[in-house]
Amino acid sequence: MDVLFLGAPLVVWIGGGLALYMAWSIGANDVANAMGTSVGSGALSIRQAVIVAGTLEFGGAFLAGGHVTDTVRKGILDVSQLDPDLVVFGMLGALASAATLLLGATRIGLPISTTHSIVGAIVGFGSVGLGIEAVNWAKVVEIAASWVTSPLLGGVVAFLVFNLVRMLILDRTDPVAAARRWGPYFYGVVFFVIGLVTLFKGLKNLDLDYDLPQALLRSGGLAVLGFLLGTVLLRRVRVREGERPLRNVERVFVVLQVLTACAVAFAHGSNDVANAIGPFAAIATVAAGATLEGKAPVATWMLMLGGMGIVVGLATWGYRVMETVGKKITELTPSRGFSAELAAALTIVLASRLGIPVSTTHILVGSVLGVGLARGIGALDLRVVGKILVSWAATLPIAAVLSIFFYYFFKGLLSP
Repeated sequence: MDVLFLGAPLVVWIGGGLALYMAWSIGANDVANAMGTSVGSGALSIRQAVIVAGTLEFGGAFLAGGHVTDTVRKGILDVSQLDPDLVVFGMLGALASAATLLLGATRIGLPISTTHSIVGAIVGFGSVGLGIEAVNWAKVVEIAASWVTSPLLGGVVAFLVFNLVRMLILDRTDPVAAARRWGPYFYGVVFFVIGLVTLFKGLKNLDLDYDLPQALLRSGGLAVLGFLLGTVLLRRVRVREGERPLRNVERVFVVLQVLTACAVAFAHGSNDVANAIGPFAAIATVAAGATLEGKAPVATWMLMLGGMGIVVGLATWGYRVMETVGKKITELTPSRGFSAELAAALTIVLASRLGIPVSTTHILVGSVLGVGLARGIGALDLRVVGKILVSWAATLPIAAVLSIFFYYFFKGLLSP
């Protein structure tokens, strides 16, 4: 296709603009999940959450985003069947459709899966460009099923974690003394989980291939450090006169909650930046005349572009989804928010090691639901929950339809 190479700079510029649009949408919708519970519980203000999450998301994307990415996410299409025309028009359509869907969901404050959006988009252009039979439908069904498994796993773990916190600390006659006794163990667990999340998710793109025993050993060292740090910090906690004991106890969980949320944010930035940069890297590879294979090289400036887009999206519209996750599903306190964040991190680690396809967004929302259910069904706003579930089910088909539209749009615009 002569127009592809003659117009390569235009194609790359359009692709770069759409990748930035996609990264902005990821920041506005997906990233807000990581800090939603911290904002909802009052552990962080929205401004503080934007600064903390923005720094860690950018760091994860730029430092650990990976210099090679899948040309087609999650193995939905057979790469050998992709010709240059289909790659350019399809990837442009995928970026435009997934970003637009995320934008619409963010506008009404609904958290949806970025990965599901891009997967649905690839299914859309693949179906019309190659034929329905070219789509790996077994893989699609497996990914689609994760909108059930992800919140279920996160919810169950969060339910158990919060009940443990309640049994050991909150329901005790002297919760402050109980917090001083058990708090260091929670610090140890948080540091242990932070180690695993970082090793299994946040640093995997740096080719730090630790096996399970090595990862457990390093995370165990962090757990000891966390226990010692928790012991020192909790000794310095002062009970404020005239304040309810539980109020004093909740302050103990603020640091724990923020630490766990930071680990999730860093891991998210390192992994989900590929949803914006992956399609763009494929476009740039083809535009440069290189052979498209299963992987595409990612330049440093591409990672910077994706990281910047994520941060700007979080800073401008992230508050919309933060309010839904942190305030509208159920009422959160630092102890509840901590339980949800720890459960999400544990579930991400478990699913990563077992190879279970899960969505970070769905896990985090499911964890918030689990904490709410621990206090009874009445603690949940079922109207909000219903809207979220409907948006999850609609993500794949809507993304596919939008992708078909944008595929033909760019094909008509750029074809001779």
